[in-house]
Amino acid sequence: MYASRYCASFLRPKLPLFELPSRRFFAAAKFSGQKVAGKRCPYIFPASLSYMSTACRTDDPLPPSVADKGELLRGLETALRSSFSSDQIAPPPKPLIIVISGPSGVGKDAVIKRLQEVREGIHFVVSATSRAKRPGEVDGKDYFFVTKEHFLAMVERNELLEYALVYGDYKGIPKQQIRDYMSKGFDIVLRVDIQGVATLRSILKDSAIFIFLVAESEAELVKRLIDRKTETPETLLVRIATAREEVKHMIRFDYVVVNAQGKLDQAVSLVGSIIDAEKARVRQHSADF
Repeated sequence: MYASRYCASFLRPKLPLFELPSRRFFAAAKFSGQKVAGKRCPYIFPASLSYMSTACRTDDPLPPSVADKGELLRGLETALRSSFSSDQIAPPPKPLIIVISGPSGVGKDAVIKRLQEVREGIHFVVSATSRAKRPGEVDGKDYFFVTKEHFLAMVERNELLEYALVYGDYKGIPKQQIRDYMSKGFDIVLRVDIQGVATLRSILKDSAIFIFLVAESEAELVKRLIDRKTETPETLLVRIATAREEVKHMIRFDYVVVNAQGKLDQAVSLVGSIIDAEKARVRQHSADF
């Protein structure tokens, strides 16, 4: 059978008596409004089938179904009058900016550190801060620890994407770090407070994804703050009051992730799933700042 006859058979308004409709033909004609075995189907014929009829019309015979794969592919290309492309159908995903925030004590640092361990291509942007180092913190890894004067000079030179005064100390995100790593294809993770989220929303708009990290309950959060042994009773009261206000801003975020006690990997897995889902979007995020 010739390809032209094969393709055009889908467009016949009526089948000859000697040619019984196959199940596949009946299914195609069901949407066409044509008569099949004496019954008229009420739907409109798809434009795609009409296009197929004209696009693959040729006088060259198709190879038999028992032909080897190479011969069959060449025959199909001849019938379609075009070669099959080996290019990717879906465009490669763009690097993402992931903004992670949440009250003090929810485990933002632990989630980010574990995410970097289990997932390739993640860069955590090290923020600059004017506060003093805590025991165990490393300059250039946890934060860039700078003086207040140095920090304000960075602000003057427009080197920060955003900055804020938090508990009496400055914190800010260097722009150049983000540009450098995104150009290499890395996804960017930013750790910011609630003030920083509001600023980044106004700057990045929908070009970033915002994840709010929480503990399973307020009681559990307070226990974690006490266990850190870095706060006085007075500063604990301030952090608890601040946390209560911050939870009210959850609606500003795209996602919420519970980092339950002893279930760090579960929280990290959920963050990873969020990233995968965002990378599969038809309309990709595109950062421009």
